[in-house]
Amino acid sequence: MTLTMVASVHYTTSLNLILVAVRLFLGLMIFAHGYRKFFGGGKIDGTARWFDSIGMRPGKLNAYMAASTEVGVGVLLVLGLLTPLAAAGLISVMTVAILTVHIHNGFFIFNKGEGIEYCLGVIVMCLVPGTFGGGRYSLDALWHVMNWSSRDNFLLAVVVGFGGALLQLATFYRPARKS
Repeated sequence: MTLTMVASVHYTTSLNLILVAVRLFLGLMIFAHGYRKFFGGGKIDGTARWFDSIGMRPGKLNAYMAASTEVGVGVLLVLGLLTPLAAAGLISVMTVAILTVHIHNGFFIFNKGEGIEYCLGVIVMCLVPGTFGGGRYSLDALWHVMNWSSRDNFLLAVVVGFGGALLQLATFYRPARKS
């Protein structure tokens, strides 16, 4: 059997366990980010002010969109439901983060202002469930949802992920002009 065949439930046990581990890490990590935007620190109002400050306007709308996407994508990844679409959502969030905040700070996360290293690593990790789906231990497999080839999953995750980011940036990104 090849990895490009339909029905990810036929993958090896080790690949299925890796998919669970990656989904759980990514899902819980991004869920925590979204939860914090809703309930921690400055909550939505503080997040909205920050979004306004980086040029994502209107800040409040973008704060709600980011928090909702992060919570929703987190739940979907943990459950392994609509997994390639969930991966696309996280690819989109990280791409927007790179292009609005981190790209000006270089590669390394420890650079002043934080570089792109972390967000880029998350994007690369998203390609695993984005390409191979949720695996045997997922609601996708249980309910026979998104049981596509790895090539189709990959294309969906990449096109929707980067396309969604570019659409959001084109619609909402209005950074202050530097003198």
